[in-house]
Amino acid sequence: MAKILIIDDDTDICQLLDRFLKRKGHDTSYVTSGKKALTYLKENDADIVFCDFRLPDTDGKELLLSIKELNQKTQVIIITGYSDVKVAVDVIKNGAFDYITKPLLPEEVLMLVDKALAQKSTMAQLSSYSDTGMGDNKVEAIPNKRHVVADPKNLVVGKSKEAEKLHTQIKLVAPTNYSVIIYGESGTGKESVAYSIHTQSTRKDKPFIAVDCGSLTKELAGSELFGHEKGSFTGAMQTKVGQFELANGGTIFLDEIGNLTYDIQVSLLRVIQERKIRRIGSQKETNIDVRIIVAANEKLSEVTAKGKFREDLYHRFNEFSIDLPPLRERNEDIMLFADFFLKNANAELGKHIEGFVPEVEKIFLDYNWPGNLREMNNIIKRAALLTSKDIITLETLPQEIIFQSKFNLIDESKEHTISSKDMPDLKSAALHAEYEKILEVLRKVNFNKSKAALILNIDRKTLYNKMKTFNLLVNG
Repeated sequence: MAKILIIDDDTDICQLLDRFLKRKGHDTSYVTSGKKALTYLKENDADIVFCDFRLPDTDGKELLLSIKELNQKTQVIIITGYSDVKVAVDVIKNGAFDYITKPLLPEEVLMLVDKALAQKSTMAQLSSYSDTGMGDNKVEAIPNKRHVVADPKNLVVGKSKEAEKLHTQIKLVAPTNYSVIIYGESGTGKESVAYSIHTQSTRKDKPFIAVDCGSLTKELAGSELFGHEKGSFTGAMQTKVGQFELANGGTIFLDEIGNLTYDIQVSLLRVIQERKIRRIGSQKETNIDVRIIVAANEKLSEVTAKGKFREDLYHRFNEFSIDLPPLRERNEDIMLFADFFLKNANAELGKHIEGFVPEVEKIFLDYNWPGNLREMNNIIKRAALLTSKDIITLETLPQEIIFQSKFNLIDESKEHTISSKDMPDLKSAALHAEYEKILEVLRKVNFNKSKAALILNIDRKTLYNKMKTFNLLVNG
């Protein structure tokens, strides 16, 4: 649930939006002037403000700046009845989260609320750096004597060789205008690296726009990236400014770039070559100055060789590349990240959890973290929510990571186990083979017992019994 304030001199719009958002579970209020809005916000917090650009006593830009002076964390969405790209870009450059044009569409309102809340959560995490002095690369001691260091507004700085290499690369490329490709598994923090490059560049005071290309449908990709004119296609009820225009002067981050269709790749190549964009349905071209950072899970050179990505576009992007190692290859940094995520969870939940019991730390170090930093963050948030103690214990961890930790220990001692060919009889060899197969399938499905049972063609109860027989069940 979000606390939302609506500012519009049209009472009908206020009431309609107020009732709609209340039905969606949000705590909403509305006022009809800029003066009333500032009076309200001096006495009440608001997560999100919907603010009409043209008010009887002020305009949206002036009111936006006043709201941000009161609370920098408040997300302001500008409402306008005028499809004016200059107004839209101007208010976003001055700190607005986004803008929306009348008539207000319910789906678009909800989408903006969800995005604004997600952005506010990220901002809250980032602000924790400056609150603790970490925004100036200072070090803060935590109970278990590990030190968490963060660079300005962004990444947790590790102490491994991989971390040192990463931050050297960021420091080198950030001041340039090079396009950058960031490679890494899902959850390794590719967007955080892109944002760190942006904040250390000469464009740091301009917009940083992140686009998940993996979520763009073929039909909507062109509109999302380059914008469209009202009436240019069915459903285009209003003019839309594309992400490239919104990023003008700053940086655009295109995640999962390999998912873009061939047609969009052609349009993107033209944008890079000519530094101009044209909205769908428009004959007018707009000059843009945007630094492009892209990310991919697999090497674009390999995707290009398969004919799924344009070679000329790949070479345009490939002025500099960064490889993010998975968390399992950064063993020295694992507990630093864990401490950082616990610190954030404490702030979010209002708790004072001091750290992790040694058994949990050992499991974290043994676990292979297939979901990388995103998975770790979610696991620690869950554990912090579940615990009633001042320390994270085994009981709050998902069973899957405890299982895998135990299996990793089995792997480490494999030289002490007996192979199936050394078994004295057929029954023993069959049991050993069955044991190995169960372990193999469980690892493949991330230790999801239901999926493993399905692949093994047995029911879940049978799998449970076999795991018990082989002493593979934790605590039983």
